[in-house]
Amino acid sequence: MTTPPLAPFSGQQAQAARDVNTASLCRIGQETVQDIVLRTMEIFQLLRNMQLPNGVTYHPNTHQDRLGKLQEHLRTLSVLFRKLRLVYDKCNENCAGLDPIPPEFIPYVEDDSSKLDDRVANQMCAASEERREVLEINKKLKQKNQQLKMIMDQLRNLIWEINSMLSVRS
Repeated sequence: MTTPPLAPFSGQQAQAARDVNTASLCRIGQETVQDIVLRTMEIFQLLRNMQLPNGVTYHPNTHQDRLGKLQEHLRTLSVLFRKLRLVYDKCNENCAGLDPIPPEFIPYVEDDSSKLDDRVANQMCAASEERREVLEINKKLKQKNQQLKMIMDQLRNLIWEINSMLSVRS
């Protein structure tokens, strides 16, 4: 018993099947890139576990198994790169008629976050001013400490001279 052939697509369905959304193509491309990275990591893991090519293999079956896995991963990687190239070409084809919009010409729509930004900016300004005041006070404090140190040194020298004079006198 044979099955009847499937009815051909209508014109609109065939067109829809050929015209895939560019965003979904980008998603497919992203997944393909993730698969490529995963396969590449697996290839490096296999290479790290393989023995050096010095002619000595301890387990020939294991070596052949790993070599087979490596070749399979390389074939899969080749297929994934071809798939990525097809997705890339299709995205470029879909976007060929679009005029690129420079980012400076994209209109900015103001929303409620701008009010929040103003409050944050005011708080930042106040914090900046407070920090400047603290730095200024620290600078004055260092100057006062230098002056006190000089006074203490002068007093120490004065006491030293007085003690020296008293010792000479006696």
